[in-house]
Formats: sequence, C-alpha cells, structure tokens
Amino acid sequence: MKISLGCDHAGFHLKSAVAAHLAAIGCEVIDHGCYSADAVDFPDIARLVCHSVLKGEAERGIMVCGTGVGASIAANKIPGIRAAVCHDYHSAHQSVEHDDVNVMCVGAKIVGEWLVKDLISSYVSATFSTEEQFRRRVEKLAILEREAAIKLRE
Repeated sequence: MKISLGCDHAGFHLKSAVAAHLAAIGCEVIDHGCYSADAVDFPDIARLVCHSVLKGEAERGIMVCGTGVGASIAANKIPGIRAAVCHDYHSAHQSVEHDDVNVMCVGAKIVGEWLVKDLISSYVSATFSTEEQFRRRVEKLAILEREAAIKLRE
C-alpha cells in the first residue's frame, strides 16, 4: 500500500518512526514533510497529503501533529477526505472499516513510538466493510459534503 505521510513541527520527531514502520510492513511512503523541527503550519502539509490521496498517488494518508486534532480539522476541510484522530487500536481499524477513513491523524504528544506502530498496522490492514449500513452512511457523508458545496455557491 502507498501511504502519503506528513507532519508539522510538533510531529516531526515521530514521523521518522512512522515512516520506518510503514516501510517495515511493506508500505511505500510519499513524504510530504515537514523535514525539520522548524515551525510549519499543519494546514499546508495536510493539503499536500490529502491531494496526494485524492489524485490516487497514495491509497491513504497519515498526518502527525501535536495532538492529531489540527491535522484532522484541516484534512476534513478538503472534499473527498475523511480523516480521523486515532489514538487507540480499535479506532485505527474501525474508522476504515465503518467510515472509510482515508487519512489517519495521530498526536505525537499523545502517543509514543511503540503505540503508533500498532495504530499504523491496524489502520493499514483494515478494509472498508461491504455491509450495506456502513456504505449507506458513508454515501450520506458524501451527500452532506455535496450539499455544503452547493449552499456555498448560492
């Protein structure tokens, strides 16, 4: 699986462990930065990660910031992205299985290197459910997104 990876300065120290674990489990990584601990704005990195996913360059994305919250907010502003903050194993796989999440956000100040590996493995190995109830709900999310776009144009 190809993963689009990005972080802000608060997530920089954890990003190398994320990239190494992704490679260890057979994933190809597209690294969108940041590349140092110098301050950077997470919305800029989220844009790069999400556009990579939407263009089909990567199957999913992972964002690492201080708490995961800011990255999730930024990612969810982009139509077609369903991002979730995942700090536990169950959420990491269920967000994909039930909600077809395509960007997982984690907080470097919340989880450590050992836990982030479990989260990544859970997220990457999960697949969207074939059950009608979950597909119906994700379609309703897409409808909400389209309706919001129409309202903005009115």
